[in-house]
Order: sequence, then C-alpha cells, then structure tokens
Amino acid sequence: MRLMRHSRAAAIGLLFSLTLSSCVPTNVQRSPADVAAEQSADALARQGQFDQAAQAYLALAGQSSGNADHYRLLAAEAWRQEGQIQRAAPTLALIKRDRLTDNEPLRLDLLRAELALSQHDAATALQLTAQTNATIPPEFQLRLLELRARALADSGDYWGAARTRVQMDDQLSGIDHSQNRQQILSLLGKVGVDPLKQRAAAMKSSDRMLTWVNEALTQLGVTVSGPQPSLQQPVGTLLPGADANVREGYKVPQQIALLLPGDGNFAAASESVREGFFTAYIDAGHNHAPRPSVRVYNSHGTTDGAVKGYQQAVTDGAQLVVGPLTRGEVAAVFSQKNLPVPLLALNHPDDKQLPGNDTSEFGLLPETEGAQAADHMVERGVRHAYVLVSGDDFAQRAASAFKAEFAARGGELVHMTTLTTFTSALAGLSFDNAASDAGIFISMRPNHARLLIPQLAVANVHLPVFATSHIYEGMDSAATNRDLEGVEFSDAPWLFNAQPGLPNHDDIATQLPAAQGSAARLFAFGMDAWNLVPYLDWLRSHPGSYLPGASGQLTADQFGRVRRVLIWAKFQDGLARPIGGSLEMDDVPASAPPTGDPTSTPPDTIAPASSASSNAPTSTDQPTGH
Repeated sequence: MRLMRHSRAAAIGLLFSLTLSSCVPTNVQRSPADVAAEQSADALARQGQFDQAAQAYLALAGQSSGNADHYRLLAAEAWRQEGQIQRAAPTLALIKRDRLTDNEPLRLDLLRAELALSQHDAATALQLTAQTNATIPPEFQLRLLELRARALADSGDYWGAARTRVQMDDQLSGIDHSQNRQQILSLLGKVGVDPLKQRAAAMKSSDRMLTWVNEALTQLGVTVSGPQPSLQQPVGTLLPGADANVREGYKVPQQIALLLPGDGNFAAASESVREGFFTAYIDAGHNHAPRPSVRVYNSHGTTDGAVKGYQQAVTDGAQLVVGPLTRGEVAAVFSQKNLPVPLLALNHPDDKQLPGNDTSEFGLLPETEGAQAADHMVERGVRHAYVLVSGDDFAQRAASAFKAEFAARGGELVHMTTLTTFTSALAGLSFDNAASDAGIFISMRPNHARLLIPQLAVANVHLPVFATSHIYEGMDSAATNRDLEGVEFSDAPWLFNAQPGLPNHDDIATQLPAAQGSAARLFAFGMDAWNLVPYLDWLRSHPGSYLPGASGQLTADQFGRVRRVLIWAKFQDGLARPIGGSLEMDDVPASAPPTGDPTSTPPDTIAPASSASSNAPTSTDQPTGH
C-alpha cells in the first residue's frame, strides 16, 4: 500500500512549489510569447488542470531549443499529479539528464522510480532511490523514502521497507500517518515471528525499531517484554520570569466531551469514572486553573452508541473527546479513521488498532501489573519465580506479561499454573527444592487469595509473595485481610494518599460510594482522565516527561498510549500500607504540579448532552482493560 494520494488542493500546491523551484536558467533567452505561454501552463497546473498543463508544457518543449527537457519534466510531473504516471513514460524517455539543472535530476529520478514501480520493476526503482538522505533537499525526502520503501517491499526486503517507513513516521500526519503505521506493522508481520524475536534480542534499548518490533510481535499474538517507562521530568514545571504563573506544557481546549455509558452493563463502572473525572475537574478550579466547558454524552456501552456519541460531540463543537470506556467501543470509534477531533480513549481497542496521531489511549491494563511485578521482584533479589494465578482473563494476561518480563530480566520461571480450585490449591505442587532467591507471583481475587496464602503457611512455604492490585478490595479490614499478611501488591497511589497534590482519598470515600472499595481504582482512573487533558500533547512530544497521577505515574509512548508506573503496598497486621523503594511520597519531586494551571477560574460549565441511540445492542466488553 502506498500513502494516500494527495488531495487535489494539496497536489496543486505541490506542483506549484515545484514549478517555482525549477525556473528556467537565467542564461536562456526567451521571447515574450514563450514567457506568456509558460505562465499560462503554470496557471493550469495551479488550478488542478494537470492534463491541460502537461499538454501546454509539451508544446513549449517543442518550441524551445534549450529548455525542452525542462518542460518535458514539468509535463511528466503534471501527469503524475493527475495519477497518470504511465502517460508520462514516453516523455520521460526523451529527457536527457545531463541537460537538467538544480534539483531537476533528482526529480527525474523520482519520476522514473515511480514509473518503474508501476511497471513492477523493483530493481530499477531501488537503483534510482539509492541516495543518502543527506544529499536530498528536505522537500523531497519524504517522497524518496516512500518510493524506496515500496521498492524494498516489492523486492521482498520487508525489514528494509519497514525500517524506511519508520524514518517517515515523524514527517506524516492525518490519514497518511495512520496508513504508514499500519504498513510498518504489516511489513514486520511478513518478516515472521522468529526472525523478529532474533532481531529484538540483538537490539539496544535505544534502537528506534525495537518498539516497532515489539508492537508487531504483540499484533502477532506474542507477549513481549519492554523497558519500563523512563520518568525523568514531571509535567507542569513553573516557568521562570514573567511567565512564573504558567506551567510548562499546560494547554486545555475550550470544550470537552466526556463519552461514557450512562446505562447498561457498564453504568456502575462509568459512574465511578465520571465522578472521579469531575472531582479532579472541580479541584482544578480550586487551584485557580482555567477549565473548559464539559458536556457529557451517553455511549450506552455499545459500539453504535459510542460512534454516534463521538459524532454528536464533534457536531456540538467539542475540541477533545474523552472516552469511550469499553474495548469494543474504542475499537468502533477508531475504525472511523481520520477522526476530526482528538480523542483520549479510556481503554485499548480489542482489535489492537494503533491510535492515530491525534488519539491517545489510557487504560488499566493487567499486563502493566504483571510486567511491573516481574521488575519489582527482580529488584527485590528474586531470581526464581513460582506463578499461581486464577483462570480469570485479567490473571492470565498479567501472568503472560510477568513471564515475558521476568525472563527478559534474567529470571527463571520455576513453575506456572492456573488454579482451578482454591480449597486445595497446593495439591500436586512442591516447593521442597525452592532456591533461596525464589518468590511467588499471584494474580487473583481477594477471596481466592485468602484461601491460598494460609495454605502456603501450613505447607511451611515462606517465600515472599507478590500480587497484582486485584488482591486488595480497596479498604482496610484487619479481620478479613489478616490472611494476606506479608503479601506485596501493586496499586494506584491515590488509594493510599501517596501522591501529593490530589484530593484526599479518605475524605472523598466517606462521601461518595463511587470512590469506595475496589471502585476507588476507577475513580482514580477518572481523576487522571481529567488530569491528563492539559498535558496530552506535551507527554507525547516529550519522552521522559510524566504526570504524577492518581492511578500511577503517567507517561506516553510514541504510539500515544498512556502508560502507568504503580506503587507497591504490603499487608501488615491486616492493613495495606505503601512500602519504600517505589514511586511514593518520598520519590515524587516537590515541584509536582497540581491538576490545574494557576491563572484564572471561569465558572463551572458542566452540561449534559443529548444521548446517542439507545437501540444499539449491548456490548459484552470489559471496561478499563480488566
């Protein structure tokens, strides 16, 4: 697949720029009639009448003794802009390269390469595009790279084609950008799983291709490890001098749409997210931050409702849409392609689509917890791991991510099992020869963990146990949590008031049921959905920057996916408390920003909006990645 053909207006502008940059040499004498004829041909090109322009340039070539090849080149370019490169073949054959000047030889090579590709002659196209970027004027680099990528693909060099298209990534926008990214993954998919694994193993972490290889492997169903996000600089640093009241990177649109299920299977989860969103929104006002108006749209938890809700929000003038919530809804909105308004999706699509260049994804992924558990255990000195998980989807996903990351960090997986019964969970398992540096990773619900952990004690197994957040119900109860004594688990910092600058969890939980218990994670997730809004562009364009959020430290990768770094807590005397050595209060810079930019505070402008169709079928997707 080639990049989308330029729109007619864009083509006109491109050809006009080429015409201006390729003026006839000044040492060539031209009659007033020749000048007038050339101006007329240029005008036809600017108006998009490419075929007429080509004919006019050919007429000039027939009348000119010293500039015939110049005009033939312009005629061939006009046909190319018309999408008729084959018609230019006879004209291109007549052009003498040594008679061209300035950038005209390069332009001739590009035309001939494109013609060769249309004739399935990849070898000629490769030869014509074998030029170093350093020698290519910037305005031609993208076109050269695209032609070379096509030639490499046609010759069977899928890796080279993908690597060439990665070079193009930063220079594209809109649907061209989305199509190029899909083409990169398609090309890497043709390389094959095993060759990609071998290449990834040999790459340095700084290699730009590594993230693409990992993404391609993921698309092919392989669970891959990856370096944890680099947290170098918090967003919102106060700018010095005259702008001392402005925070770096802070930018909010004037109108936001919040697209969530208002009814259906996901209404309860949606309520926690929505109330968290507006809690952070109101708190931003207390910090004297400028805030946009927010309108709430009902997606009904369905794919049809999500698409209609997004479209209605665009019609109503939204400049950013936050939502929808379920994986199926997100996939449905993504499938609309070239979305007219930026989107902060509150989940990851179930069909693994890449977000567009104005789209970000944010979700509570169990894979994140599994991978970070592996890192945490290695940092704790654990080199041998036993993995015991439930059959739940979240547990299986967390276990797969743990396995990949633990191996990448040099750990050895001793045993991995899915528990089908928890009353005799250790039946058939033996820890007799456990290494001194062994540990146990679990992912399961609290009621299952309360059955498992005492069995380990009875079996005289005293290895350290590490878990995902699913083990914690979000509230302290010495009576019910005593059976989980000593277990360490990852979780959102807001549940423990471990992130300065945020509203107090305990105070809010006493007032709002949507912030109580395990729903507090969705509440924190909703808070971060607002907290991310002012910094989305900054996070995407500044690798290493992060937002100290309620659900974790938040940073964005090159694909626009917001990634979380969690804190670690431990059950002690039946109470869950944060532990040292993670991103907690002592580790958060004192300059971490509040949720708002201290300038001015407009009145609250929260308004409901007309809902999308309520007749769509009910989705069975799970919200927030669980």
